[in-house]
Amino acid sequence: MVLIDTSKWIKVLADKQGNYASSLYKEIAGRDIVLTRFQQLELLQGSHNEKEWGQLSEYLDGQDYLEIQQSTWQSAARLYFELRKKGLTVRSPVDCCIAQIAIEHGVLLIYNDRDFDVIGANFSLQHLPRA
Repeated sequence: MVLIDTSKWIKVLADKQGNYASSLYKEIAGRDIVLTRFQQLELLQGSHNEKEWGQLSEYLDGQDYLEIQQSTWQSAARLYFELRKKGLTVRSPVDCCIAQIAIEHGVLLIYNDRDFDVIGANFSLQHLPRA
């Protein structure tokens, strides 16, 4: 399974020629795609109009989601805390939550966000480095 971060989805949705989507499908390599509710939230909040909201909402309703556990919140906060102790900055605590969900479920994270570079270099996050 592969978890695709919002940072990748945004590029796919903005790519009218389909070149970026084609590249992403090569990275996925036939694995099942999953999301977290954070991707659902972030993608929907970026809708430009009602039509886009409706289409995106319908698409997202049919996707598989990795749900957050009660312990995930504290573990994600710990990721952030440990990085800060090392003098490393993660701009978004949401990214720590997404990374922690990927770690807990043992899924590969595909992203285009430097926060995950920092997290992946310091924790057991399965990830494809940004190209």
